[in-house]
Order: sequence, then structure tokens, then C-alpha cells
Amino acid sequence: MSEGIVTRITCTLSLLLLFISKGYSQDDLSHPVRFMFYNVENLFDTYNDSLTDDDEFIPSGLRRWNYERYSNKINSLCKTILAAGEFYPPAIVGLCEIENRKVLENLVYGTTLAKFNYGIIHEDSPDPRGIDVCLIYRKDLIKIFDYKYLIPEGVVRVMFKTRSVLYLKFGVSGDTLHLFLNHWPSRRGGVLAGETIRVKIADMIRQKVDSIALYSGSKALILIAGDFNATPDDQVIRLLTANYPSGLSLINLSAGLLGNIGTYRYMGTWEMIDQVIVSKPVIESLLCHETGALKIFKPQFLLQDDPKYPGERPFATYLGYRYQGGYSDHLPVILDLIKK
Repeated sequence: MSEGIVTRITCTLSLLLLFISKGYSQDDLSHPVRFMFYNVENLFDTYNDSLTDDDEFIPSGLRRWNYERYSNKINSLCKTILAAGEFYPPAIVGLCEIENRKVLENLVYGTTLAKFNYGIIHEDSPDPRGIDVCLIYRKDLIKIFDYKYLIPEGVVRVMFKTRSVLYLKFGVSGDTLHLFLNHWPSRRGGVLAGETIRVKIADMIRQKVDSIALYSGSKALILIAGDFNATPDDQVIRLLTANYPSGLSLINLSAGLLGNIGTYRYMGTWEMIDQVIVSKPVIESLLCHETGALKIFKPQFLLQDDPKYPGERPFATYLGYRYQGGYSDHLPVILDLIKK
């Protein structure tokens, strides 16, 4: 028997003994705790909300959004989540561009996802269009300790015209993790559009992360994820990985995915704007390695030929204002957490 085979058998037996001692089943052993983030591209219901600017997404609106299209979108997102978990759905799914709690309930309780006992964390955001950052989680795998929605200190909520940051403290496999889920302002109108508020949000997250590290010590398990509307090499993103007073180090796992594909395609160019940043202790204790730990989920059904530029693009629900029945204009990212 070769040394490699002996090593794999020894590793498998060690993991099995660890799981048995912790009370986990063989099913738990074969499925890591999977985190997924997905910008779902305007998941609106068909009703007019007088408090938000959702007029495009009603039957009489510019996009002719109706129940059939809405139902198709819900089922498509269910299919994507199931496929991303290889039919063992992810333990945590961070979502953005969700209109309200009701559409989440339709997704979680009105589809095949219902049998996986997902819980919902949602709060209406200050965004004028009413699109929110939220999260669903499997209650059998994840224990929620605390959560809150954050906006930068000194900013009046009524003047904060974008999505708040969802902070979640949760337990998994005996560890406590801290997640900051984001959907930063768009850069439509130029790179400087919304830059001031992006910097304020980045500074706020840095302060919160440093406070956690000072309280929890150098082993704090931190994840910062979301649609940042900026790439890993942007200065505002680098703020999140710059040196922290507490000494905690953060690594942008998305930086290693820059290449011929990203999560969003603009004018024929792929951009990696949906990202996951982790503290170094996450890599040391929960990830097999830094390189390749984060993956873009890109099955063929989420892609289509780009009608204007060579190559493929995400199969979006709309192309401009033309309905084409796709999934989203973004691709999801997934990250497996496996206790070493």
C-alpha cells in the first residue's frame, strides 16, 4: 500500500473519530459547511410598495413584471441554491437585491428548499428602491448568537441611501464566527460615484472587526462578504485588509480568482466584485488552503453567449429592459468551511 493511500486513510479515520466524538453523523462528515453569496438581480414581488421606488417591477411597470415571471425567478433561484450545494443545500446563503421578507419566505418555504429547515434573517434597508441584504441559514447546522444591521456612526439613517451591512455572530461545528454581509453602492456615473460612503462603510467594518479581535483575541474568525461594486485591487477594498491595530490579518480570497472570469461582466470584461475576505485564523483552522478555497459557481445553466462581445456572460433575468427569463446578472461564490 502506497504512502499516499495510507495518509488518506489515516486522515479520513481521524476526521471520522473527531465527528463521532462531537456527535456528528456520517452525513455531516460527507458535507462541509458551505457558505454561499449571491446577488440575485432584483428579486421583487409584483405588488406596488408606496414606500419604495419599485414601480419598474409591477405588472404595469416598464419591465412588465408579473406573477409568472416572479414564480419562474423563485424556482430558478431555488434550483441554483440546490445545485450550489450539490443537492445538499449550503448551510448559509447570503443574498442581496431582495425586496422584502415575503419574497424570501416564498423562496424558502414555497419551494423544495422547505424540507431543509432554513431560517431567515432580514430587515428592510434604507435603499430607496427597497432592495435589501439578507441571509438564510440551515437551523440544523447553524446556531445564531446575535445579528444586527449597521450603518456608519455619524450618518443619519434617513440620509443613508444605500444598503446597511448585516453583521452576524454564529456558531458552527463548535466554533464562533463573525460575518459582515455587504452590498455597497453602485459606481454608475463613474468611479467616484458613492466613493465617500463606501469609504465610510469600509472604516466602520474595520472598527467592528478590530473590536472583535481585541475582545476575542488573535484567533477571531471573521468573514467579510458581499457585492462590493469594486474589485479586489480597488483602494477601498484594500482598506479591509490593511493592517489592523489589534494585529489581526485579513486575506481577500477573491484576489486569487482574478483572470478570465469573474462574477459580473461589464462591456465584455469580467469583474470580481462579489468577494469573500477572511481573517487568517479562518484559513488556519477552517480552510484547507488559501488558494482555491473560494470558488465561483458557474454551471452552464447560469451562463449564456454574450450578444455583443466574444465569450459568455451570466444568464440574467433581463438584458436591458428585455425579459429573457434567466437567473441573475451575477454569478454566486461558494466557500467550504471544514474544521481541521
